[in-house]
Amino acid sequence: MTSAIPEYDLTRKPGCPFDPAPAMHARHAEGPVTRVRLWDGSTPWLVTGHAEHRALLADPRVSVDHSHPGMPRVTQGARPTEAEMAQLMEVLKDRPAPGLSFIMMDDPEHARLRRMVTATFMIKRMEAMRPAVQKIVDEFIDAMLAGPKPVDLVEAFALPVPSLVICELLGVPYDEHDLFQHNSKIIINRASTALQRMQAQLELGDYLDELLAEKLANPGDDLLSTLAERVKSGDLERQEAVSMAVLMLFAGHETTANMIALGTLALLQHPDQLAVLRDTDDPKLIANAVEELLRYLTITHGGLQRVALADIELGGQTIREGDGILVVNETANRDPAVFADPDHLDLHRDARQHATFGHGIHACAGQPLARLELQVVYPALLRRIPTLRLATDLDKIPFKHDGFVYGVYELPVTW
Repeated sequence: MTSAIPEYDLTRKPGCPFDPAPAMHARHAEGPVTRVRLWDGSTPWLVTGHAEHRALLADPRVSVDHSHPGMPRVTQGARPTEAEMAQLMEVLKDRPAPGLSFIMMDDPEHARLRRMVTATFMIKRMEAMRPAVQKIVDEFIDAMLAGPKPVDLVEAFALPVPSLVICELLGVPYDEHDLFQHNSKIIINRASTALQRMQAQLELGDYLDELLAEKLANPGDDLLSTLAERVKSGDLERQEAVSMAVLMLFAGHETTANMIALGTLALLQHPDQLAVLRDTDDPKLIANAVEELLRYLTITHGGLQRVALADIELGGQTIREGDGILVVNETANRDPAVFADPDHLDLHRDARQHATFGHGIHACAGQPLARLELQVVYPALLRRIPTLRLATDLDKIPFKHDGFVYGVYELPVTW
C-alpha cells in the first residue's frame, strides 16, 4: 500500500543546517534503494547509497527526459494545472518553448549538444583563467574592506564573483546581472509555479537571443560567440544555442554563489578546519579542501530525477521499466561505506569520490570552472580577512530550504 511508504521529506534537523534531512538518512538506513511517496501520490524509487548512485547514473537504461510520464515531479509547481497549462500555451503561442538544453536530453542529442561546450570547460583552459579569477576576487574583497561592516557576504561577494566570471566567459555584460539573477532565483525556487519558471526562462532566453544576434554580426572571444559560429555553420539551431546559453548563465553563477556562501559559513562554524585552509599555500591541500567542502555540503540536494527505460536490478531491488527514480547526492556523500565518519568535516580527507557533480554522461560539464573559483575564493577570503566572523547567530541565518540548490539567502559577517 502506498500509504505505508514514507513521504519524501527534505526537512533538516534544527541546528544542523549542513546535514542531510533525517528522513533521507532514515531511508538509507533501510537500504540503498527504497520507495518514497511524493505530493501527488506517486512512489518513485529513492537511491541513497554511493555505489548505487554511481551505478544508476552510469546506466544507459535510465532517462533524463522530463516529458516521460514516469518522471518524478518533486514539487507541485513542476506539474502545471489545467489553468496553468492554458496560460502556458498562450504564452508560448507563435514561439518555441525554452528548455535547459542538453541536461534534460538523452543521447544521441545530449552528446551532440554537450560537445559544443565541452572544450570551453577543459581543465587546462580553466587553469589559464586563474589569474583573471584571482583579480576579480581580490577586487571584491578590496571593496568589502573599504566599505561599512557588517556586510552581507552573499550580496557583496558570493553572488557577484561567479556572476562576473561567467559573464566574462560567456560574453554577457555584467551590467545586466540583476536580470539574470532575478530570473535564476525563480527557476530554482521549489515554490515557483510552472508558469513562473517558464516566464523566467523566456525572459532570459529573449535577452540572450538578442546578445546572440550581436555575436552573429560581431563575434568575440567568448562562449556565446562560439555558439553563434555553430549556428552559422549549421551545427546548431538558433533556439538550441539560446537554450544552451541560458543553462550556462544560470548554472554558472547560481550554484557556485551558494557554495561560496555556504562553504564560508561551514568553515566559520568549524574554526579548526578554517585554520587549515587559511594557513596553507599548498595547492594540493587547497584543492583537497574544496572537494571535502563539496562533499560535506552537497548544495544540489533533494534528488536527481530519472526514469527507467528497462528493468534494472539495483541494491537488492527491481526497478521496473517506466518507474521514476530520485538519485540523492547528499546521502551518497555521507555514505559511511565510502567516507569514514561522514558527518565530520575534515579538509585532509580524500573526498574525490564525492557525488556532488553527479556521475556518468550527465555529470556537470562546468565542474572545472566551479573548482577553480572555489580554490581561489576560500583562501583569498580567509587570508585577507583573517578575523572574519558571523555578525549574527547561526539560528538567525535564512537558509534556502525552499530551493533546488541549497545555500543561504543572507550571510551577515564582520571582522
